[in-house]
Amino acid sequence: MGEDSWAGLADQFADGAYATVKGLVRTYVVHQQLLEHLPAPPAAVLDVGGGAGHQSFPLARAGYEVTLLDPSAAMLDKARQRLQRLPDEVRSRVRLVQADGREADGAVSGQRFDAVLCHGVLGYLEQPEPLLDQLCRCAAAGGIVSILTGNANAMAVRPALEQRWDDALAAFDARHEIGVLGVPTRADSLEELSEQLRSRGVEPVSWYGGWLFTDWLDFSGTELDPNDAEQVAAAAEVELEASRRDPYRGLSRVFHLVGRRNPA
Repeated sequence: MGEDSWAGLADQFADGAYATVKGLVRTYVVHQQLLEHLPAPPAAVLDVGGGAGHQSFPLARAGYEVTLLDPSAAMLDKARQRLQRLPDEVRSRVRLVQADGREADGAVSGQRFDAVLCHGVLGYLEQPEPLLDQLCRCAAAGGIVSILTGNANAMAVRPALEQRWDDALAAFDARHEIGVLGVPTRADSLEELSEQLRSRGVEPVSWYGGWLFTDWLDFSGTELDPNDAEQVAAAAEVELEASRRDPYRGLSRVFHLVGRRNPA
């Protein structure tokens, strides 16, 4: 998607998708997964395609120095609005940069980061290789690269749960779909993405699932109340456990791959 493509989607994405139970659960689950690999704060984190900061601002709260890079002015405006609601000391640890992720190295003036995040971005690129080059380049020696992307091995789940049986049958061999935001998306396989990281000097160390049960409930028409804090917390704990276990993680509609940059 181009730089201006998110202008019409910023409200739906930042104020809609992340305010649902699925959005709240995703943020919590990925945060917990990251904490298993991040060095201690105040390590430097680069969030490429970080949108409104839903994943990286909690890291800033935890003491990390965060650079959020995104090509969309509309999404960065959302990030600024959310940033203003945070304490001064948290805001002081966040830097916003408007740039395409495929130009990240130049946009951050060659800085190397202890962690480079790229969550929910690869699927919008038909050719993700230039972005992968930048993600791996921006990671410091020994730093981590964290990628969240669509799971090509679970493409039939969504249309099946929506009872679109012809689409589900075709999806077993598909890599593309119209995503929940109404725009075309592409999925990756764990095996292929792992090899792409290795070829760029980043060794995969762990992988996790993402949405599973909350996805199934949503696509089958069950409404979950995001204001029911007890239910959200319980769902998040179940999703976190499922994200670490087979066969559940392999059935998740997205997967989270964490790699570590070679020391030299």
